[in-house]
Amino acid sequence: MTRTFSAIVHREGDFYVADCPEVGTVSQGTTFEEAVSNLIEATELYLEEFPDQPLPDTRAWVTTFEVAVGA
Repeated sequence: MTRTFSAIVHREGDFYVADCPEVGTVSQGTTFEEAVSNLIEATELYLEEFPDQPLPDTRAWVTTFEVAVGA
């Protein structure tokens, strides 16, 4: 069985940080791809360790917004 999860990735200094909001796993890498790959591995390991943990049926939305700066 496979499930689809969200990966939210942002940059912190020299690293990319990837977060899976549905499960709460977080990982990092020196490239975007490495961060997501590490997040996949971390999430798989988490789900192996806690297989009976109910997973919420949540979905993540990504949007943008504007703010006035120096107004």
